[in-house]
Amino acid sequence: MAGNVRRAAVFLALCLAARAAAAIQDGLLPNGNFEQAPPKSQLNGTRVMGRYAIPNWEISGYVEYIGSGQKQGDMLLPVPEGAWAVRLGNNASIQQRIEVTRGAPYSITFSAARTCAQAEQLNVTVAPESDILPIQTVYTSSGWDSYSWAFKATSSVVSFIVHNPGVSEDPACGPLIDLFAIKALPAPKGTKNNMLKNGDFEDGPYIFRNTQWGVLVPPMDEDDYSPLHPWMVMSSTKSVKYVDAPHHVVPRGARAVELVSGMETALVQDVATVPGRAYRLEFSAGDAGDGCAGAMTVQAYAGPGSVRVPYQSKGKGGHTRGVLDFTANANETRVVFVSMSYNMKGDGSLCGPVVDDVSLVCTTRKHGARRLLL
Repeated sequence: MAGNVRRAAVFLALCLAARAAAAIQDGLLPNGNFEQAPPKSQLNGTRVMGRYAIPNWEISGYVEYIGSGQKQGDMLLPVPEGAWAVRLGNNASIQQRIEVTRGAPYSITFSAARTCAQAEQLNVTVAPESDILPIQTVYTSSGWDSYSWAFKATSSVVSFIVHNPGVSEDPACGPLIDLFAIKALPAPKGTKNNMLKNGDFEDGPYIFRNTQWGVLVPPMDEDDYSPLHPWMVMSSTKSVKYVDAPHHVVPRGARAVELVSGMETALVQDVATVPGRAYRLEFSAGDAGDGCAGAMTVQAYAGPGSVRVPYQSKGKGGHTRGVLDFTANANETRVVFVSMSYNMKGDGSLCGPVVDDVSLVCTTRKHGARRLLL
C-alpha cells in the first residue's frame, strides 16, 4: 500500500513538473488564437455572455466573438490567423492565468486592429506592471499589426489582462485582438567585443513563422522591462518594428529593428562609460527588402557626438556601415538611433530604415567627437 502511495506521489510530481515546463514554452498561449469557440448557448449573436465561455480565458464586459469575413456595416473585419478573433467593447477585458518562472522576464506578442474611427488603445497588465499601448497608427496594409509587451514575473502564476479603456457611443466599438504568444527572454549579456547588450537584436519578442509583417515594439517608460531589453523605445505614441530574416533582409543574424516612425521614435540604450575615455560606435543601416524604397537617413547619437548615415534604398535589401568616434563626458552614455526620414511602401503602409549589428568599444586613443562613414 505504501509503495502504491509513493508511486502515485512520484507520478503526480512528474505530471505537475511536465505541466509547469509546458506552461513556459515559447509559442502560442492556450487557445491564444481563439479557435476553440465558446458554446453556442453562451453566445447572443456575436456577444459572449459567459464569463468563462471562451476556453482558457476569462472575460468581463462587452466581448464579441468575431468570425473571418464578418462585416461591420460595409467594413470587412479581417482575422489575422485562422477563423476567429475577439473584439473588446467599452471597458471590456479578457485575461488568462499563466504559469511562469518567478523573477524571469517574458514577452507577450499579440495582434490587434482598430475597428472604429477613433484613437483606440489597449491597457496590458501583469500586476504590478501595466501599460497603455496606442494602436491608432496602422503600419500594415491589412489593417492588422502585431504588438509586443514585456514583464518580469513576480510570482509563479500571473494573470495577463488586456483591457479596452475606451468609451464610445457604440458599446461594441473597440479593437479586435488575436494570436497571443509568450516568450521567455534571456538575461542580456555583454561581450568582450561589445559594451552594448543585445547589439545584434537577436533577443526579442516572439515572431510567428507565418506572419510576414514583423512585431511592433511600442513606446515605454524608462523603468519598464522592454521586449528588446535593454533597448528602449522612446516616443509618445509611435513604435519600432522587430523583423526576422525569414521574411525580411537583415544585415546580420536573424533579427533587426526597422525604424518605421521617422523622427517621432528613438531606439535607446544606456551604457556605463568613463569620462575622458574614447569610444567607437559602429552599426549597420539599410533596408529590409520589403519594398520600402527611397532616400533613408539614420541619425546616431552617443555622448557629445552624432553621425548621420544616408542610404538610398531600392527596397530589395542592402546596408551600409556607420561609425562614430567620441569621447565620453559622463559615467553613463545614452546611445540613440533615429530615422530622419519618413518612408512609405507602394501600398501606403509605413516603413523605414533597418538598424542592426550595433557595437560599442573603448579605444586607446583620446580625441573629440569625429564622424565617419564607411
